[in-house]
Amino acid sequence: MQRRRILAALAAAFLCLAVLLGAGEVLSQPHHRPVGAAPDDLPASPVRFDTVTGQSLAGWLVRGDAGAGAVLLLHGIGADRRQMLGRARFLHRLGYSVLLIDLPAHGESAGDRVTFGWNESQGVAAALDYLSDALPDEKIGVIGASLGAASLVLSLPDVSLEAVVLESMFPTIEDAVSDRLAMYLGPAGRWLTPLLLWQLPVRLGVSADQLRPIADLPSLHVPLLIAAGSEDRHTPLAETRRIYAAADDPKALWVVDGAAHVDLHAFDPPAYEARISAFLAKHLRDSD
Repeated sequence: MQRRRILAALAAAFLCLAVLLGAGEVLSQPHHRPVGAAPDDLPASPVRFDTVTGQSLAGWLVRGDAGAGAVLLLHGIGADRRQMLGRARFLHRLGYSVLLIDLPAHGESAGDRVTFGWNESQGVAAALDYLSDALPDEKIGVIGASLGAASLVLSLPDVSLEAVVLESMFPTIEDAVSDRLAMYLGPAGRWLTPLLLWQLPVRLGVSADQLRPIADLPSLHVPLLIAAGSEDRHTPLAETRRIYAAADDPKALWVVDGAAHVDLHAFDPPAYEARISAFLAKHLRDSD
C-alpha cells in the first residue's frame, strides 16, 4: 500500500512537472500573424526598422499636426498593433502623431520567443529611436499596456520622453506568474511559481532578476500616469500601488473602477480619453 502511494505521488509530481514544462513552452511561443493594411479611417503609413540585434519590427506611423506631439503605443502580450487602434484614432483626432508597433515575436515583427519584456524592450528602444528620427521636433509620449508597459520601463530609454502612461503593468515576473497560477489553480498554485521561473534562462536566456520593471522604474524620470483596473486579478491593485510608490515624481495613479485586466480604453472610452488627453496635453503641448 505504501509503495503504491509513493508511486502515485511520483507519478503526480512527474505529471505536474510535464504540465509546467508544456506551459513554459506554450507561453513563450511567438504570436506571429498577418496584420495587413491600416484601416481606411486612419491615415497610417507602414514602417519597418531594426533593433540593435537586427530584428525587423513592423508598425504604422500616423503623422499629425506639427508641434502637437507624438505618442508611441505599445500593446499587450499575445496581441499586435491593432489592439491600440482605438487609442490611435482618438489621439489622431486630437492632432497627435502616433506610432503603433508590433512588439518582437508579435504580429508581423520578427522574433522566435516571447521573453516577457526582455527582447521586447529592445523593440521599444528601436521604436523610440525611429520616432525621434522621423519627428525630431516633436515632444514624445508613450502609452504601454501590460507587457508593453513593462517593456518600456525595462528599455531604460535614451530618447527624452515627456509623458508616459503605464497601464496594468506587472511589478516583477515573479508576481506575474504567481498571480496567474493563483487565478487558475487557487492559492496553492503560487507554490508552483519557481517551476515556471527556472525555465526562463533555459528557454529564453534571461533571468527573473532581469524582468522586474518595478526595480527600473525609479530611473524613469518622466511624468507618469499609472493606470489599473480595480478588479484586475492578473496584477492586483496592491501591486499597482507598489509600482506607484516606487515611481519618481511627478506621478499620478488612476484606478479604473470595475475594470479587470482588460483594454482600459475599450472598457470606458469617454473616461479614458478625457483622462489621457488631459495628461498628454499638459506635458506634450504646454509651453516650457
